[in-house]
Amino acid sequence: RLLKMEEFFPESFRLDLKDGRKAFFKLCKEEQIWICKPSCSNQGRGIFLLKNLASVNTLQATLRGTEERLLKKRVPHEAPQARIVQRQRLKPGNSRPLLLEGKKSDVRSYLLIACTAPYTVFFAQGYVRLTCVNYDAASDDLTVHLTSQHVQKKNSLYSQLKDETVWRMEHFNSYVNEKFRKTNGLPKDWVLTVFTVRCSRYMLQCFLAAKHKLDLKLGYFDLIGRDFLIDENFKVWLLEMNANPALHTNCKVLRDIIPPVVHESL
Repeated sequence: RLLKMEEFFPESFRLDLKDGRKAFFKLCKEEQIWICKPSCSNQGRGIFLLKNLASVNTLQATLRGTEERLLKKRVPHEAPQARIVQRQRLKPGNSRPLLLEGKKSDVRSYLLIACTAPYTVFFAQGYVRLTCVNYDAASDDLTVHLTSQHVQKKNSLYSQLKDETVWRMEHFNSYVNEKFRKTNGLPKDWVLTVFTVRCSRYMLQCFLAAKHKLDLKLGYFDLIGRDFLIDENFKVWLLEMNANPALHTNCKVLRDIIPPVVHESL
């Protein structure tokens, strides 16, 4: 069964599409937390939070001004910079992200498109990324909300905590078994079984949706980084797909994990 996007992808709107902008600004009438991020970027560049109506109104005015300038230049076919806004309180029930030791986290997984003629794809789990400091939804500090190593480096505590910001999947599995298995009614080794199956299923569905856009040629391949978030109800959400995923080895766990990812891909 093909899943509907709302079953695994947080509520999101494209701001480069007129209908997407209109739908978002119509919906966003009360104070909620949204994250606004550009496409075709990485390392947290250009990302900011929308936490109140004032910030939403400012964004709306900026986009309207850009649209008016494009019309004056007689290039109405051009759109504002491709961006999406994504809800940070996850439906259903506006649940919060699952916190590990009080910190926000997500899981970096990999999709290897090994060949496009014929299609051959592989999935592998990577590692868990955590923030340096405890999660506070009201904070304006991006290092509280974004887990990427590039963003975490901007936190003053990173140098002393960097090895704590990345967990092996085995460590994560043991942690969930110990802390959440009984209270949440999870099967043993939920991370290595149920969670992994869901991640691979979401990846496969996204690949099937996009494969018609791929060039078909023997020798073409790509490694895609995929970020998954688990909410407090242990529902799994796909946050984004990353072309050219980071392969840095700036902490102990990454020095053990990243080289085999590169080697096995090749």
